[in-house]
Amino acid sequence: MDYFLAVVLFAISSSVTPGPNNIMVMASGVNFGIKKSLPLLTGICVGFSVMLLLVGLGFSQLFELFPSLHFVIKCTGTAYLLYLAFLIARSTGDIKGEQQAQPLSFTKGALFQWVNAKAWVVATGAIAAFTSVGADFVAQNTLIAATFFVVSFPCVGVWLAFGSLLKKWLNKAEQRQRFNWFMSALLVVSVLPVIREIFLHVSPMS
Repeated sequence: MDYFLAVVLFAISSSVTPGPNNIMVMASGVNFGIKKSLPLLTGICVGFSVMLLLVGLGFSQLFELFPSLHFVIKCTGTAYLLYLAFLIARSTGDIKGEQQAQPLSFTKGALFQWVNAKAWVVATGAIAAFTSVGADFVAQNTLIAATFFVVSFPCVGVWLAFGSLLKKWLNKAEQRQRFNWFMSALLVVSVLPVIREIFLHVSPMS
């Protein structure tokens, strides 16, 4: 029971704290509302649970054999996050406008986990901290993934609900535009540590 409680607490703390997933969900809630953002929310929760399973079942060993692959994914993911920040910042701010972009789909939300730096940190950290050699590793890995699957819906959903509530106060295009700029800036800030790590990795090579 203590083990399961520890996994649940870790899942809650890592899922509800600010990160690229939650920032995107909240921005989607403001611009599109809860109903249209549900595919994105579901894709994030399902995608991360699948990622946990694959990492635990040996996907991380691939990176041990090919360290450069992990660095390539990290760079690609950071570039994609900055691109998403750009898309959020240039949003029209008018949810009724014909030029308003559509919210991210289930598939994009799921695939996004593989280029999300925080998702990698949480996934590898969870597997390292809550699995043990000699025990039923597959059962432990499955329990961790299932726990995150259940916990992530309400934890990430809080950010979606908060974004939808903000929509009532951000009822002018100018207000929503400023909010989008702010969320874009937060998304950029969230990847600054990863950008710093990339530069530190590259600088000795230059």
